[in-house]
Amino acid sequence: MTVFAQPASLKRPAVREHYEETILQPVQLTSHADLIDTQVMQTLSGLFPSGQAQIWGVTPGIGDANLPQIRKMQPGDVVFFSGSKRLYLVGTVALTWHNPALAHRLWGVDDRTEQTWEYMYALTGVRGIDFPMEEIRSLLSWNPNRNIQGFVALRETDGAILTDLVGFEDSIHGSLLPGSEEPTTPPYGPSDAAADAQRRAEQGRLKKALLPGTEGECALCGRTLPRAFLVAAHIKKRSACSEEERWDLNNVAMLACLLGCDSLFEYGFVAVEEGGQLRISPVAASAPPVAKYIEEHLADRSTAWWTTEREQYYAWHRSHTFQLGALTPDQVNN
Repeated sequence: MTVFAQPASLKRPAVREHYEETILQPVQLTSHADLIDTQVMQTLSGLFPSGQAQIWGVTPGIGDANLPQIRKMQPGDVVFFSGSKRLYLVGTVALTWHNPALAHRLWGVDDRTEQTWEYMYALTGVRGIDFPMEEIRSLLSWNPNRNIQGFVALRETDGAILTDLVGFEDSIHGSLLPGSEEPTTPPYGPSDAAADAQRRAEQGRLKKALLPGTEGECALCGRTLPRAFLVAAHIKKRSACSEEERWDLNNVAMLACLLGCDSLFEYGFVAVEEGGQLRISPVAASAPPVAKYIEEHLADRSTAWWTTEREQYYAWHRSHTFQLGALTPDQVNN
């Protein structure tokens, strides 16, 4: 999987218009069937049974400068949109194709280059995020003045950090994508054993502080369970925490059960609002077993684990991990 950065400042009127018309409002595929290759149309129809798809594109660039990056993109890759000094959208590439005529119909031409966004891609699993650039620079050890200025494939390590930090896992849609099968043989290589050992030690000590007895209560579903079925969950992603935050019980002070709640929180299907009310992601409805679990165990619940001291961490989870749909331009620019 390759992770791409897609500059798209919604303060530019043309970009804002394109975003509203083909991301916020998915494209009705049949309306453009006259310009879409038959094979591409068949593939898109299979990927998007509703007949609608969220679509974006990239221009060739001056002197075809964007082509080397564009040619790297494949189904299953991840794209982060950037603008207003933040990453504000993430999604998985469902399909890529080249279509100058369709791009011209949808978006016209760039008044600065007189090119159209002819290298097109459809996205699935799209959701809004709020990831300030100063946080990106710190986490990825970038130059303090570095910005995302062109469409680019990120270094593998940088991409892995970003997808982990926002809890991005396109598990609902991923199985639909061409070439999304798991590898038949496992990859062998360094296992980062030292870091794993550190995490286990940290987890054990924090869990002991939170759960001194043989059983405890899940912060989300409220069920009392044996100790083995509960974990000390970081509210803010561990990889985004300072050393002090990793040991702060206000951050790690949440027991979540391994029967479903821990994963739902980890991947942003549920969040905790200010005050403690649970907030359910609209994306959950796309996965019936997930929706059923939420309905049975989490719907209309609040958690007693919310406190004013922990709110900064819950707020981080809501803005970075919780699965929203695409944000409006006003939400991004505010």
